[in-house]
Amino acid sequence: MNRDEVLALFDRQMREGARADGPDARVERVGGVVRQVDGEHGWNGVLWSGLDEATADAAIAAQVGYFTSLGRAFEWKLYGHDRPDDLAGRLRAAGFAPEPQETLMVAEVRDLPTAIDLPEGVRLRPVTDPAGVDLVTEVHEKAFGTDSSRFTDQLLAQLAGRPDTVAAVVAMAGEVPVSAARMELHPGTDFASLWGGGTLAEWRGRGVYRALVAFRTRIAADRGYRFLQVDASSQSRPILRRLGFEPLATTTPYVYEP
Repeated sequence: MNRDEVLALFDRQMREGARADGPDARVERVGGVVRQVDGEHGWNGVLWSGLDEATADAAIAAQVGYFTSLGRAFEWKLYGHDRPDDLAGRLRAAGFAPEPQETLMVAEVRDLPTAIDLPEGVRLRPVTDPAGVDLVTEVHEKAFGTDSSRFTDQLLAQLAGRPDTVAAVVAMAGEVPVSAARMELHPGTDFASLWGGGTLAEWRGRGVYRALVAFRTRIAADRGYRFLQVDASSQSRPILRRLGFEPLATTTPYVYEP
């Protein structure tokens, strides 16, 4: 895989050419940025920017003013190769707070393992209804220790309005959910993206996370996607590297609270 070519393709298809990720969201291109605008429970933020030293501060101020007028917190999704070089410092100066840095990792679907090897007594349950969404939420809140209400609303809306754009799965040990993840499918692009892979602490290191990746890889292959993309945390990065994912860039969410 030519990393520079794939990164350029990712920027072109998934960022500059982004499409709305929810039934009520819209993507707007204005003032050198591409942004998504959604409701209170959706994702609001800047996906791509084509700025330089002369235009960056005005563009940042314009986005702050726009989302503040809507009463929305929003995220500026900054990648390590975005310009100008000091864009991160300009965002901090404008009142944005950085969240933990992640690594953009990509693999070709055809090169990924698809064998699903689960611990004894564990099965996979595809998520297609509100009961399944509740199981995913339970896992995420226990694994990550965060409120998952916004994610829950988003997944419910996708399953109801655009079920062809999402695939979610829960690993069940008997009747107990122990791991969960989803995949966003992006029609018209070469990419499907993996999100929300969380496993309860006592089940980590037993191959459940890898099984969830394999499950979603099969779906991506069946749907004809060429690449799988992940914003990998420090925990998942070593596992994904062993599976065949390659790091292309860093990505850091910069969050502005009005």
